[in-house]
Amino acid sequence: MLFDGSFESGNLGRVAAVSEFEFDLSIRPDTNNPHYRVWFNFTVSNVTCGQRVLFNLVNCSKTKSLFRLGMTPLVRSTSRGKWERVPKSQCFYYRSPRHKQAYLFTFAFLFDKAEHYQFAYCYPYTYTYLQRFLHHVDQQQFAFWDRQLLTRTVQHRRVDIITITSPSPLNDKKLPKKIVFLTARVHPGETPASHLCHGALAFLISDHPLARILRSNLVFKIVPMLNPDGVFLGNYRCSSLGFDLNRHWLNPEWSQPSIKATRDLLFTLQGLDFFIDMHAHSTATNSFMFANNASQHSERATTTESEMLFPRLLGMNDRTFSVSSTKFCKDPSKLGTGRRALGEFLSVAPYCYTLEVSLFCYTDRCNKPAPYTEETYSDLGRHLILTFVDFYKLHLIPNPTGDALMARKRREKEKEDRAKPKPADDPAPALRSP
Repeated sequence: MLFDGSFESGNLGRVAAVSEFEFDLSIRPDTNNPHYRVWFNFTVSNVTCGQRVLFNLVNCSKTKSLFRLGMTPLVRSTSRGKWERVPKSQCFYYRSPRHKQAYLFTFAFLFDKAEHYQFAYCYPYTYTYLQRFLHHVDQQQFAFWDRQLLTRTVQHRRVDIITITSPSPLNDKKLPKKIVFLTARVHPGETPASHLCHGALAFLISDHPLARILRSNLVFKIVPMLNPDGVFLGNYRCSSLGFDLNRHWLNPEWSQPSIKATRDLLFTLQGLDFFIDMHAHSTATNSFMFANNASQHSERATTTESEMLFPRLLGMNDRTFSVSSTKFCKDPSKLGTGRRALGEFLSVAPYCYTLEVSLFCYTDRCNKPAPYTEETYSDLGRHLILTFVDFYKLHLIPNPTGDALMARKRREKEKEDRAKPKPADDPAPALRSP
């Protein structure tokens, strides 16, 4: 068999053959930081039909893992491109006497076809995939879409800033629109955050009536990938220089260019109302939010009740979101996170949240665990955006504005054109479409 992890977002450090049928697999630590070994993404080829093997992941740095709750690796192959989970009955999480009682995750696998197989910790979402998606949207030349280079990383990859809003003013008085700022993928191995962000972007650029209303009344600014270097390298948590970027929002340095550029931009925005940083959680189930308590460092006029309003509305819109798991968090270890630094200490926006989603599952209506899919992650991103309709009560606006107003004026002009007298030689005017 041939093992390979040397591709974009790939990770496989070492393979040791225990026998002809069993292999110990080691996860490569994050670049310049040996403490994080969670994300894996590798391929296996040169297999034979009917070959059975045991794969042991021997050095995962988290013992408190979703593997204990039934999480299993994802797999796809050349002829079956859609990701599927390895059956739970083939997976085992236990202390191994052979590895000094360290926790091991072992899964048995049957190669039922002689083809190329890929295994991953969670649904991959690469830097290249994002760039292709953004380029595709660029080609549509939407009037409400603007993509700019915010900065470049240490390894010279793009950090994009997307602005989505109708070019029309909010009303005749040309009042400024409120700004919603979203970020994702500061931790490379938390790939569901990118699927959430993708779903949010896809809905915002759609022709859905509520998307048009949102574009007309709000400005959405989105940084879809804060850590492109870490994503490209296949890290779990750190940048190419070994920094956990989500601990440097208070005082970012040259070695954290994406955080510094985003932070500097946030200070220049007038009317910033929301900051939401999207993450994925490696030990919890469902999706939920971390919110800020009112702080003596903050000048915000928000209360506990107002802080909880948005999470409650999101819980009504998305069946995987848990309001009961949403909490106010003042953990000292999270002092440098975007949510706490920007909300409690720098006061850049009244509402600052961390949106977390499980890397594995949510609890369904029957109170049973249901694994997330790429589609349900994307749906959560769409429901996140729809929640702003409820929060700002945009569905109660009596007169359409922005995109909707432009569409109405266009229809009125077409109606006027049709009402004009027809030339004498116009054939059968009564048969023309109304």
